[in-house]
Order: sequence, then C-alpha cells, then structure tokens
Amino acid sequence: MERIEWDEQGLVPVIVQDARTSEVLMLAYANAEALARTLESSEAHFWSRSRQALWRKGETSGHTQRVLEVRCDCDADVLLYLVEPRGPACHTGERTCFFRTLAKPGDAGPEEERFGIPELVALLRDRKEHPREGSYTCALLAAGENLILKKVAEEAVEVVIAAKGEGHERLISEVADLVYHVLVLLLQQDIGWPEVEAELARRHQAPRKSNAPKESG
Repeated sequence: MERIEWDEQGLVPVIVQDARTSEVLMLAYANAEALARTLESSEAHFWSRSRQALWRKGETSGHTQRVLEVRCDCDADVLLYLVEPRGPACHTGERTCFFRTLAKPGDAGPEEERFGIPELVALLRDRKEHPREGSYTCALLAAGENLILKKVAEEAVEVVIAAKGEGHERLISEVADLVYHVLVLLLQQDIGWPEVEAELARRHQAPRKSNAPKESG
C-alpha cells in the first residue's frame, strides 16, 4: 500500500481485466479504503469521483467482480484488477465498457462510425433511463409489454413477406426493424443482450448430438 503513487485527490486509476480472457472490462478509480476493502473481501471496490463515495461493483446490479489478483505498473501509479466477472461490466449491459470502435490505425481517412447491436442497446437503455418527449422508443416503453409484443409479431411477419420476393433491400430493412423491436422487448423485460450472447455461446459449446443410427444389441 505504501508503494502506491496516489494522485492529489488520493486516488489511483484501476484497469479491470477479465482474468480468463484478458479482455479489458472497465476503468475506474480507487482510494486507499477501496483498495483495502478489495484486498480484504476479494470483491472489486472503487471510489466514485462523481458521487464522492465508496462503491462495490455490482452492489445494485448484482454484476459483481471477484478479484483474483491485484497488480501495479512499474511506476506504481496504476492498478490492475484481474477479475472473474459475474455479469456485464458496463452500465449499458455490455460485457465491457470498451465496446465502441473509435478508429483503426492504418485506415485511410476517418473511420465511419460503427453502429451495431451494442451501440443500439446502449442508446435504448439511455432512452429508458432518460426519457425524451417525442421519442418512439420512449413511447413504446411507456405503452408496455402488450404493444411491444404486437410490434415484434408484426415485424416478424413483415420479414417473412419481404423474404418472399420483395428483394434484398426490403428484407434488410424489415430485419433491422425486427431487431430493433426485439431489443426494445429485451430492455422492457430487463434482459441484457449479453445474456442472449451467453445462451448462443452455451449452445455453440454444447456437445452435438450424433445423427448416426443406434446399434441394436
């Protein structure tokens, strides 16, 4: 503890990394008390600069982080928590806070901003937490489950119709509509997209059933 170079606020940046995959999950700050509680409990604790308060990761969401090892860099002014995450690290529901690509070195010119499922999930969650007047997403969430389910069913039918002869562009548009409404449904049901990814991974890793005929004995 004495070797750590605390800043003028008595804080040190903490990089949180998945011990199994080496994926960087988040960046936070710790003071001496947060570090002490982390070492004592093996649960990640940090100091919130905005709330000026100590907090345990996952104390409200349940997405805690079991700390397996704490390291410091060569100057002892940055810490590294190697953790076993129990759920997403990001408040948006993403597995890591670093899910957006800003740029790829070597590309000519500015990179086109990526907007896929992680970015859409983050935007939808922001609409839920900070409602805006005139927002279609906010109106859907306010209307509730029945309307959202109706929209999902309607968009699924539109995808089928588009696939039966309306061309690729129309099909792509309808699939995008369906994905959007499914994500709104997941948000309304408090299900994070990483939970869907985890189920896909589970299915991928599950032993595959053999199609070979059984021998009769």
